[in-house]
Amino acid sequence: MSHRVVFDTNTVLSALAYRNGRLAWLRIHWQQGKCLPLICSETASELTRVLAYAKFRLSAEERLELLSLYLPYCEVVELKLRYSLQCRDKKDQMFLDLAHCGKAEVLISGDQDLLTLSGQTEFAIESPETYRRRIHQ
Repeated sequence: MSHRVVFDTNTVLSALAYRNGRLAWLRIHWQQGKCLPLICSETASELTRVLAYAKFRLSAEERLELLSLYLPYCEVVELKLRYSLQCRDKKDQMFLDLAHCGKAEVLISGDQDLLTLSGQTEFAIESPETYRRRIHQ
């Protein structure tokens, strides 16, 4: 059974855009069905918007290709309610809401505003490195 996982935008972006980067292993992880990434309209919109940043120099076709390496493996979750625990950075709240509504086992992020909430939720909040160590034990 695969883990229900929420990846924050920077984690997905690193896994997709940097083919030989430190998080490239995540692409294989979700493509092999070892986890089930959860997304919602808010997180999908943010990922699409960030991929279009000029600094990445990605054409529309390249952005679609990267999205096609992720979105088909995801389960779409409707955010029906806000999570009671509030994140200091309001832009990151959608990841907590998604993890809660989607009954995620873990939220993966490198963002300190989310990582500081570890242990205060019914789901784990881990860095990509911690997640990797845990699943490979």
